[in-house]
Amino acid sequence: MKETIINFNFLRANMQNSKHFVLVHGICHGAWCWYKILALLKAAGHRVTALDLGGCGVNSNSNSKQLNHQISSISISDYLQPLMDFLASLPEEEKVILVGHSYGGMAISLAMESFPNKILVAVFVTAFMPNCAFPPATLVLEFFKRTPMESLLDFQFFFDDGPEKLPTSALFGPNYMAANLYQHCQPEDMELAKMLIKPSRLLLKELSKESLLTEDKFGSVNRVFIVCESDGLLKKDLQEWFLEIMPTKDVKFIAGADHMVMLSKPIELCHMFLDIADRY
Repeated sequence: MKETIINFNFLRANMQNSKHFVLVHGICHGAWCWYKILALLKAAGHRVTALDLGGCGVNSNSNSKQLNHQISSISISDYLQPLMDFLASLPEEEKVILVGHSYGGMAISLAMESFPNKILVAVFVTAFMPNCAFPPATLVLEFFKRTPMESLLDFQFFFDDGPEKLPTSALFGPNYMAANLYQHCQPEDMELAKMLIKPSRLLLKELSKESLLTEDKFGSVNRVFIVCESDGLLKKDLQEWFLEIMPTKDVKFIAGADHMVMLSKPIELCHMFLDIADRY
């Protein structure tokens, strides 16, 4: 396997432009999935905060019975609270680079609406990127529309409100993860994920509300979208559709990157983050 060499001179050259990165994970994952990027950004002299959203990562009970009850009772405010509390705690003059991966794009979009003046730039890494014209849940419905049921393999959806309603939570299965999320990752990263992933609330009922995002707040924040061309979950055509409905001038591409790009191509992703830190 070809090894990627870390250019530490490139990292050191960025230390004079120190920024604060806030990293937000997608569904079923937690702050743990950023461990490679966190180390690289810190080596480049940046501050980095990786957060567990409510009910995710270590921010949940390990007892399976209590966990199931806890997940089913999580509201959108519970889910967003760690991110919102963190942004609210920042000094008035501090601005961060806010990064959302996958479903984390929904979380950072709502944070952009609440704290537009605290965000230097929002980076959507192969992430759901809504607009102000229709509810964020529309993007998830488009995902289902474009995804054949047989391709979901052991990707599980749960319907607490009944089978005729929208799914309420989801859990990646190992076969789906291997085929569509982790196909270019090291085996040890896949094994780590199988031990740490948890069911996640989708919160589609809450995300179906009108006027959650506005042009004056969410729309005023600088945005960058990173396209991962070999993503098997949010396929390239879906990522391009996100960019059609919410155009942004700054679009970056990582060739051959799977969905878990922070694990499979951490050097390439880090270089993009450092370039963004230089530009904004």
